[in-house]
Amino acid sequence: MSDAVYDLSLERIALIRRMVVAWDGAEPGAPTVHPAAPYGSLDRDGDIANVTGDDEGAEEEHRSLEDGLAVFVQNAQLKPGRYQYHNGLAKLDPGAVGDVFRDAATGETPDVITFAVTPEHLALIPRLNVGWNAAQGVPHVDPQRPYGEDASYTAAMTRHLAAVAGAAANDDDDSEARLMRLHRELQPALQIFLRYADLGPGAFRRSAAGWQPA
Repeated sequence: MSDAVYDLSLERIALIRRMVVAWDGAEPGAPTVHPAAPYGSLDRDGDIANVTGDDEGAEEEHRSLEDGLAVFVQNAQLKPGRYQYHNGLAKLDPGAVGDVFRDAATGETPDVITFAVTPEHLALIPRLNVGWNAAQGVPHVDPQRPYGEDASYTAAMTRHLAAVAGAAANDDDDSEARLMRLHRELQPALQIFLRYADLGPGAFRRSAAGWQPA
């Protein structure tokens, strides 16, 4: 759903905060909403109804969150720091999507994640190329063009990080590896952002610069 003006309601914010962020491994990869349990349980429509109070219209509300997620990541605010969250992926099928924390040998992932969100993560999150995964029926970040540019994703990251104080000081001979690691860290960083970032309800209008308050 892509209306010119989007109504970010309290109910839609509540659903966004419940989203379970996994990893789409199609190279180079990107965060995605878990297809089987987008709001934490396998009963997607029930999860939506628990928030909206409406037993009907769950599909339409779910579909609207492609734009809702884009509005949220482009406008919400979060301070850098260490955050903790209960990992919804720990109780879900590990074969459905990826998880950057899951141990390849044991198949286990932590029940609780503690992660430091940096200014670099916060500079990249609003740049994520949010769209709709038609095959899985969930909002996601395009894994082939995670920042919406035709250039390599690490080149796009370098441009987006240019204004971040101290980011250039991290450049070294392994800068490409550092960017790849930073990109994968957007799974937990985005999960924290959706849980804790501040944004109130309101109307937002899409422009060439992205979603902005109407």
